[in-house]
Amino acid sequence: MLSLCANAQTPVNTKKYNANGAAKVTVKGNLLTVKWPAAKGGSAQLLLNLDKNSPLFKSIKLNTNGVDKEVAADLDPAFVLTIGKRVLDPSSGGWDVFFDKVPTRPFKAYTAQFDKRNASVTTIGSRTVIRIREINAEHFNGAVEITVYNGSPLFNVAAVMATEVDSVAMVYDAGLISKGKVWDKVSWADTEGKMQSIPGVQTDTAKNAEVKYRTIIGDTKGGSLAVFPAPHQYFYPLDEAFNLKFTWYGNNYRKMVPGYGLGIRQELQGDHRYVPWFNARPKAQNRLNFFCLISTDDAASALASVKKFTHNDVYPALPGYKTMQSHFHNEFTMSVVMAGKPIPEEPNFVKVFKGMGVNIVHLAEFHGPGHPKGPDNTRMNELKALFTQCERLSKDNFLLLPGEEVNNFYGGHWLAIFPHPVYWVMSRKAGVSFETQDAALGKVYHVGDKDDMFKILQQENGLSWTAHARTKASVGFPDTYKDEAFYKSDHFMGGAWKNIPADLSLPTLSRRILNLMDETNNWGLKKHYIGECDIFSMEPENETYAHVNVNYMQMDRLPNYKDGWQPLLDKMSAGKFFTTTGEILFPSFSVNGKGAGETAHLSADGKATVKVTADWTYPLNFIDIISGDGKQVYHKHVDLQNTEAFGKKEFTLPVDLKGRKWVRLEAWDVAVNGAFTQTVWLEK
Repeated sequence: MLSLCANAQTPVNTKKYNANGAAKVTVKGNLLTVKWPAAKGGSAQLLLNLDKNSPLFKSIKLNTNGVDKEVAADLDPAFVLTIGKRVLDPSSGGWDVFFDKVPTRPFKAYTAQFDKRNASVTTIGSRTVIRIREINAEHFNGAVEITVYNGSPLFNVAAVMATEVDSVAMVYDAGLISKGKVWDKVSWADTEGKMQSIPGVQTDTAKNAEVKYRTIIGDTKGGSLAVFPAPHQYFYPLDEAFNLKFTWYGNNYRKMVPGYGLGIRQELQGDHRYVPWFNARPKAQNRLNFFCLISTDDAASALASVKKFTHNDVYPALPGYKTMQSHFHNEFTMSVVMAGKPIPEEPNFVKVFKGMGVNIVHLAEFHGPGHPKGPDNTRMNELKALFTQCERLSKDNFLLLPGEEVNNFYGGHWLAIFPHPVYWVMSRKAGVSFETQDAALGKVYHVGDKDDMFKILQQENGLSWTAHARTKASVGFPDTYKDEAFYKSDHFMGGAWKNIPADLSLPTLSRRILNLMDETNNWGLKKHYIGECDIFSMEPENETYAHVNVNYMQMDRLPNYKDGWQPLLDKMSAGKFFTTTGEILFPSFSVNGKGAGETAHLSADGKATVKVTADWTYPLNFIDIISGDGKQVYHKHVDLQNTEAFGKKEFTLPVDLKGRKWVRLEAWDVAVNGAFTQTVWLEK
């Protein structure tokens, strides 16, 4: 079947549309209607006009309580693609680069040109995809894809485009535009979370808006349409999580998009430090996308519905777990305490962590400021100030832990954590003992080389791991020292994961560390990889949630700071945690009854059972069961495109692990949010 209507002027291929699915598609002339079940027994509907001279979204409707309401009409998708040059220097990590400053080199922005030549409709599980060719921007070309999700008034609009050109970095802005008046008001939540609105005046020049929850909303008499990005995928890595006005509204956006619109945007200059943009590898299908949520209620209600997808930007409490984040250069010790400034009862950065539901924070202080190498008295005073503030602020189900990113001894950058306060200096002059006694502080260590460093970790039962492995200042690490005694020891945990680099062609966030996990497992080393955040200032107005991740540690209660936090290090070194962007949780996970960090027994035939309980917000895309035999890495893809939004289920997954030595699991959703477990080791 080529088309549901032989008279259609724009060909519509429906061979892969499942007429028995919950979504109903009809074609009449150049009008394509898709109607799908939304929340609470209602239905949502898009009426798409495939006439080349007409707006694509002829009508956007939502039916609640048996009543159809048109929420918006006569809208076109708009995309602005800004193309720059990637420096693919192997010494900077190649495609894994972070230390790149793309906007300091020539770049150019292009308005994508959309030509409705043909269309197709495909049923994929619980979702329906309408693909319309073609869309072009300079040397990028592809198609527009509109995806609707059964069970939710949610849809996604994407320009899926590829380039043949090498060494490209890019960013994109996107949204919905109209030639006539559509919106009575445009609304958003300001950075304090308070709703703001302005009239939708058709002639008002486009403005960039600093909002909370990354969402801009168009209001009409029929309801509201919320426009927002994928909460993590859309944000390329930066040193700072500043709120860079990631939404826009108004007329003639960037003097490139004629008409009145609203949408999402990127700040080309980032935080004016390292600004790597997104990778655009040759032939990769990049999804330049945004989400829309239809509501028959006001903007505040629509935003409340959007916020549910990220738990209100909060990591929800999970029985048997405590949440932990690591690698923050807030530098409160140097910028406030040692600077002699007034010390607030509860600093803003602590408020931000608590507001996100974080129970444990591992700092990375003195990364630039401070005196890690001495003089001794200065260093001791700085450490004492750090320990004092961590103890003072550790209360109310919140544990603030001292930590440092060390740039010495091993090579590259790495983090260290001790189970209690430890006084040490990162240098040892000739004639100075490794360990001395201070009348007031007790033991003081002087560390002069990697042997001293290994020794202090052993004596104080500390842990270390590679920070931002294979990128930033850790290019070439841990590979360079993977055969050394300190790395092979139990005191070197492994590494840390963050979404570096950003790549819109992947169904997951960055594979850099996930691939390293698999390689390390095949090296035969039992290492673990924690999520890291690696940002600097933490202020309430920042767009923090988009830039960070969290680790759920298997702990019933927090240690008391005064008693030390050895129980936390025990869980870290045993791999008793999972890492997530926040939208997918794993309340339980096992392989043949054994959890992460443990060793499972395999029968002679290698048949095994993976069990995982997943709790999610956005509809899931897939689970990936990854295993290895010491040489190769294997992936068992479990398709979950039949899932709907906001679910919880225990999956029992048979898998053949014959000859394998290890196995782990990842899950990813339609917004490229994800979670991954630590490794289970295998033996016959």
